[in-house]
Parts: sequence; structure tokens; C-alpha cells
Amino acid sequence: MRIEASDEPLYYISVAARLVDCHPQTLRTYERQGLVEPERSASNVRLYSDEDIERLRQIKRLTQEMGVNLAGVEVILNLLDQVEELRAGVRRLRHELEHGPPRLKPAPQPEVARGEMTVNNHKAG
Repeated sequence: MRIEASDEPLYYISVAARLVDCHPQTLRTYERQGLVEPERSASNVRLYSDEDIERLRQIKRLTQEMGVNLAGVEVILNLLDQVEELRAGVRRLRHELEHGPPRLKPAPQPEVARGEMTVNNHKAG
């Protein structure tokens, strides 16, 4: 059974850095580069979610194991995000094929005022 990563902020930068085995300044650099966007507390403290931690591990793999520079990492992550969006769209379309499209809301009922039928404040005629 696979447990889905939480997108709820859980970790301070020092804890996130330990989980990913890198220096907190590296995480700040990744944030400045737009590679990760941790939540901020009311006092502006960075808070990393499980999803952020997984993304940081992915960045580390790309840079350290595969030798990709940060500009390349950005391109790769953007492409992976697009692929995931497309997969979600395919899942939604498959669901609609199997179960039908989502139901539309019922049309508004005509208002009946003093024995006269009106639709959107106009007498029906």
C-alpha cells in the first residue's frame, strides 16, 4: 500500500535539510531559483511538506547523481509537472468514459408570484 505524500507543511528548514541530507542554504538557493516553494508561517518561517521533501530529493538526484545543472533541473521538473497534469487529465477522461460526465445542476425553476409565472423577473407570456 502506497501512502500519498502530504502537501501540508510539516518541517522547518533545518529538519527538511537533514531529511534531504544537504545544507539549509542549499534549500534557500533552490527556493530562489523557483525549484521549490515551501509554505510560509505567519512569522515568515519556511515550512516544507512531504511533497516538498520528495521534490528536494528529486532535485538532489538530478544534480548530484546525474550532473544536471539547476537550469536543467528546472526544465526537467516543469516537464515532469506537465506530464503529471496530462496523466490527471487522462484519468479524469477515463472516469467520465466509464461513469459518464459530471451531472449538470438543474435549471432554475420559474418563480410564481401572485398567480403569474415569471422567469428572471419577466412575465412569461
